[in-house]
Amino acid sequence: MNSAETFLATARQVITDEAKALDALADALDSRFADAVELVLKAKGRVIVSGIGKSGHIGHKIAATLASTGTPAYFVHPAEASHGDLGMVSQDDVVLAISNSGEAPELANLLAFTRRFGIPLIGLSSRMDSTLMKEADVHLQIPAMGEACGFGMVPSISTTLTLAIGDALAIALMKHRDFRPENFRAFHPGGKLGARLSRVSDLMHGDDALPLVRQDTPMSDALIEISQKGFGVSGVVNDDGTLIGIITDGDLRRHMDGLLGKTAADVMTANPTTIASDSMAEEAVAIMNERKITCLFVVDPEAKDGVARGLLHIHDCLRVGLG
Repeated sequence: MNSAETFLATARQVITDEAKALDALADALDSRFADAVELVLKAKGRVIVSGIGKSGHIGHKIAATLASTGTPAYFVHPAEASHGDLGMVSQDDVVLAISNSGEAPELANLLAFTRRFGIPLIGLSSRMDSTLMKEADVHLQIPAMGEACGFGMVPSISTTLTLAIGDALAIALMKHRDFRPENFRAFHPGGKLGARLSRVSDLMHGDDALPLVRQDTPMSDALIEISQKGFGVSGVVNDDGTLIGIITDGDLRRHMDGLLGKTAADVMTANPTTIASDSMAEEAVAIMNERKITCLFVVDPEAKDGVARGLLHIHDCLRVGLG
């Protein structure tokens, strides 16, 4: 077997071992997991996650996932907790302490603090007979299945299981709270994911930036409106402000002969495609791509007056990473 084959065989074995361990974890879950969820739901404060070494790295991720899915949480380093950061933990909080062995000495002061002040403690470990699990009010146990290295030295299977149970806890809480994409974006406005969760109302141009002319507006004035607003289009409204048409670059080219002697109504394309302000920006991009247009007028989904509330341009979507 050459080096490449050896590397691939090792990688497949690691992934297979971790997959088997995840199956074992799923089978082993019991009412104690539900108890942990209930304990967090009853808390008036936050979830304080703590762990040392690789458990600490996983703890950081669990705290971040909880916080971004509607459960206020943050990570406290156990060593820093012993040097003043215990003051960050209140009696309204719940502590989630992580240690595969359950014997990490750095956690000792944090555990003692929770017992002294009656702060609920969830222990996450592979050993029920450990100090951590003996002190904990609720137990999240992961199967003790060794590590993928084969020597029990390199945290791999244990960290994968810890991460998985943290994700399970966060998503169980999220679903119980009916946490939706629009809520998620409030905590995660940046990056590609934030862009995907943007609503049309987040990106559209409105008020004085909106290019609009009345149906009887001379095209000489309509051209000024198109030029000043800078979107290359103008909406056309009737006497009560209802959007009845749109003037695009294509409309101008089709009516070039005698253009300045015409009105907006003569040149416009009637019944333009619109989108509701509460629609996802991704939906708007799909519509623009399908119809080969560069902008959409935005209407209020609650109103039936057909009045334009904004304009969304494809460039606005591209700017935040959509498209």
